[in-house]
Amino acid sequence: MDPAEVEFLAEKEMVKIIPNFSLDKIYLIGGDLGPFNPGLPVEVPVWLALNLKQRQKCRIVPLEWMDIDRLEEIREQERKLDAFTPIPSPYYMELTKLLLNHAADNIPKADEIRTLVKDIWDTRVAKLRLSADSFISQQEAHAQLDNLTLMEINTTRSFLLDSLNYMYKLRSNLQPGRSQDY
Repeated sequence: MDPAEVEFLAEKEMVKIIPNFSLDKIYLIGGDLGPFNPGLPVEVPVWLALNLKQRQKCRIVPLEWMDIDRLEEIREQERKLDAFTPIPSPYYMELTKLLLNHAADNIPKADEIRTLVKDIWDTRVAKLRLSADSFISQQEAHAQLDNLTLMEINTTRSFLLDSLNYMYKLRSNLQPGRSQDY
């Protein structure tokens, strides 16, 4: 799975918008949305919120975890603990990128939020690299991936798979002149 596919999955997450138009309920395969009334909040998928925002048909309400104090607390917990701390959204990085790139004017302190989320991401990826290094060097048979997001796993997947394949090749007792395909 590549990052674009993970972002596609993130676009299905629900956010609140405040529309500036009227429309009856919309019946879609993924579920019913609406009704839309000016000034009344309604939950819609991120893909629709961004589409309406680009057409200036709504204002996006910031997600509840997109708060400076909450993100600073998460960042500090992540730095203090060796284990991965629970994250408020399985798509926190993707949602931050999408919403801040397309609706930064609707999110107070957008630059600070972007910086905090990047700090959390960097800390978690560094932890992931250290644990992968430890996993490989200690020749472990399994790893615990609690509280990791799909994007975080995706960033180290190829490195980890390649490393394990090379280790397997080095450890196997191949006879000279004989080859195996992996």
